[in-house]
Amino acid sequence: MNSVYRMADIDENLRIAGLRPLDVLVVGGTGAGKSSTLNTLFQREVAKVGNEGEPETMSVNSVRLNNLMRFWDTPGLGDNVYKDKGYAKELVNVLYRECTISDKQYGLIDTVLVILDGSGRDLGTTYKLLNEVIVPNIQTDRILIAINQADVAMKGRHWNETWDCPDNVLHEFLEQKAASVQSRIREATGVNVVKPVYYSAERNYNVEKLLDMIIDNIPRERRQLKM
Repeated sequence: MNSVYRMADIDENLRIAGLRPLDVLVVGGTGAGKSSTLNTLFQREVAKVGNEGEPETMSVNSVRLNNLMRFWDTPGLGDNVYKDKGYAKELVNVLYRECTISDKQYGLIDTVLVILDGSGRDLGTTYKLLNEVIVPNIQTDRILIAINQADVAMKGRHWNETWDCPDNVLHEFLEQKAASVQSRIREATGVNVVKPVYYSAERNYNVEKLLDMIIDNIPRERRQLKM
């Protein structure tokens, strides 16, 4: 991903909101591909990727894509109850970090990007993350959902290796999955999210659309902390 991609749009949207930079907290279950997503966005290794389901990210770290956008990588939930409690507490602490502008206090995090594993159907960890950690601590219109690992959905049988993209069958499946996830999250959490983007960090497929979703949904004002 080019670090100057849509810079004029980002700059204009941030100017309207009075933000510099846009701070995006990236969250999700273990194995969803948060770190690999950041590595693909940055076109270099900025986050270590776990192997065989073992998480690599053990704390919250930030990295700038450019002068206007900063991403925060986080541990994945779903390892075990004990670790999840610690991770959840750390995420809440990040959501309540403050920044001071003209002697006024605002929330540091502007947007939360929740990444799902597109190869499975279980959204239990996501519902738990949203209901218990994210929704109570940030305005719901600042929550975005993305579906990673599109290349291994339907067990990878309909990925076109020649063109490195989904064939018509998989494309239709992914469209339906995105709509279904949007609906299921609304039913389970009461949150009305924009239609999720599906992509593959591993294949660098649709990653620009992921960034488009973030840019097109930049908040229009600084974030007031929930009390």
